[in-house]
Amino acid sequence: MINSSTIFLILLFILGYIGKNESIMVAVYILLGIQLLKLDTRLFPFIQEKGMTIGITIITISVLIPIATGEIGFKDLIDSVKTYYGWIALGSGIFVALVARGGLDLLANDPHLTTALVMGTIIAVVFFQGVAVGPLIGAGIAYLIMRIFDFFLI
Repeated sequence: MINSSTIFLILLFILGYIGKNESIMVAVYILLGIQLLKLDTRLFPFIQEKGMTIGITIITISVLIPIATGEIGFKDLIDSVKTYYGWIALGSGIFVALVARGGLDLLANDPHLTTALVMGTIIAVVFFQGVAVGPLIGAGIAYLIMRIFDFFLI
C-alpha cells in the first residue's frame, strides 16, 4: 500500500538517482523492500535503535583493516606523530569523537531535530556528493553550537 512515507522514500530514491548517490538509493531500496515484505514493524525499531551503532562498528572495522593486514604498524603510528599533520589528525580525531558524543545526547533528547539533521544530510549527499555520516556528527556540531549559544545568551 502506498502511503506518504513510501512516496517520500521514492522521492529520495529519485533524488539519489539524479545525484548519482548509490548509498541513498541502496538505503531506500532496502527500506522499501522491508516495507514490501511487511517486516517493517519488526525490523524498523531494531534498525532505528541499533543501526547507528552497527554502522559505526562497520566504519570502524573498515578503518582498522590496514592495521589488521599489517599495512599500518607501530612504526607508522610513531612516524605519524613526528609531523604536525599527524598531530592535527590526532587532535581532529579526538575532537570529532567528543563532538559526536554530544550528538548522541542531542538525538536521544531532542528527536524532533533529527528531521532537520537527516534532511541536511540528504541534501549534502544528493547534491554535493557528501557522505552519509552526517546525522551523528551533524547532531554533535549542532549540540556544540547550541551549548555555545546557551552560554552567551543565558
